Amino acid sequence: MAPVRERFLNACRKQPVDCTPIWVMRQAGRFLPEYRELRKGHTMVECCTTPELATEITLMPVRRFDMDAAILFSDLTVPYLAIGVEFEFKEGVGPVITQPISNRTDVERLIPFEAEQALPFVTESVQRLTKQLEVPLIGFCGAPFTMASYMIEGKSSRDYAKTRTMIQADPELWATLMDYLERSICSCLLAQIKAGASAVQLFDSWAGALSVATYRQHALPWLQRIVKCLKQTGVPVIYFAVGASHLYPCLREIGADVLGVDWRIPLSQAHQQLGPEFALQGNLDPTALLAGTDVCLQQAQIVLDEASELPGHIFNLGHGIMPSTDPDVLTSLVDFVHDRSRR
Repeated sequence: MAPVRERFLNACRKQPVDCTPIWVMRQAGRFLPEYRELRKGHTMVECCTTPELATEITLMPVRRFDMDAAILFSDLTVPYLAIGVEFEFKEGVGPVITQPISNRTDVERLIPFEAEQALPFVTESVQRLTKQLEVPLIGFCGAPFTMASYMIEGKSSRDYAKTRTMIQADPELWATLMDYLERSICSCLLAQIKAGASAVQLFDSWAGALSVATYRQHALPWLQRIVKCLKQTGVPVIYFAVGASHLYPCLREIGADVLGVDWRIPLSQAHQQLGPEFALQGNLDPTALLAGTDVCLQQAQIVLDEASELPGHIFNLGHGIMPSTDPDVLTSLVDFVHDRSRR
């Protein structure tokens, strides 16, 4: 096997790189024709839980584009298979929980598990990939607030009112649920690292719905403990929250090596607020790729200019790539980022 390229990992650690590394959230997904073809015969759950399929889908964007990292093809709902929370994927809606959590009895029914035994297909997928990849593999899991929100709301929500209500009405129950998720998430990510993942990312898709005070009291402590646990392994830890620039004073305290930045705030401004101790990841607006190659590359140059003086920068989108994206535009973007940032 050829040696793993270190460009992405060096940037995570704010070490010198020959050019800016790039990978894209949801890079193995619905915008790829080969992925859509494979999905014709398989459900989303089958793709996540069958190592041969998860491996193949993870490799698809690495074969097609000159990416500096791969990310394990999975879904933040996969741990629910071990937890005992039933769900299904609905077209145009996403994961839908069959019986959302609403009381202490529901929480007490959740099954304690060790990921290596309960989710062996994840470990096998990572092991298969690390034997084939020439770039680092990123493992991932949902962050505890986002995982809890799906379990309480039953599906994606506009305002996460049920979740925010539980936090206020029964903070002890909320803490019990978060304690459980902390242990579960640590187990999932440690298993991926043990199997060969070179970095991990915590996706907090819905953290932006929280106020600073609520986030600090009811989300941050569990994130801090998870990151402390993971950092003992020595792999870089990335944290990404959407619509969360108002939470930056709290994000500074998580302890992650890399903080993802969405498209709503310039990288230079994020750097000012977060400080020099973190590498930053982001933050091209995903719709720039829908506007055509010329517009996309103009916007990419703005991101590169914003990041030119940063101590560590990983080029990415400000959220997941959209299904209607033309793969050829992404090819041009990847090449452009490498060429324009060459040291």
